[in-house]
Amino acid sequence: MNKEDNSYKTISEVVKILNLKSKKGDSLPTHTLRFWEKEFKQIKPKILTGNRRYYDKKSIELLKKIHFLLKDQGMTIKGVKKILNNKEPLKLDEMADNSIRTDNLKNKLNRISNIVKSLKKFK
Repeated sequence: MNKEDNSYKTISEVVKILNLKSKKGDSLPTHTLRFWEKEFKQIKPKILTGNRRYYDKKSIELLKKIHFLLKDQGMTIKGVKKILNNKEPLKLDEMADNSIRTDNLKNKLNRISNIVKSLKKFK
């Protein structure tokens, strides 16, 4: 592990690490991390002079988990809160697990279909 792994990261650096994108694609969506800070009390960046936020490795790992559950798994904020507040790992029954996977697969297929349609317009 090198020194950079243990150093604190700014909010802009964390946005890049998480690969967050704004819908318009013009600027870094740092507002997303600030919103998640309000929703998830487990996220505790150091706030130093000038109200600049600095995130340690533990906070970044937690943000990665939140990002995965919200964006990739399609969970709600309420659902992610339940997981984070639960001391034991969440065990989904087989039906719920398959349902989440099916919904995610449908969403991904819809996105791919839309991309293919937009590419066909350029021909």
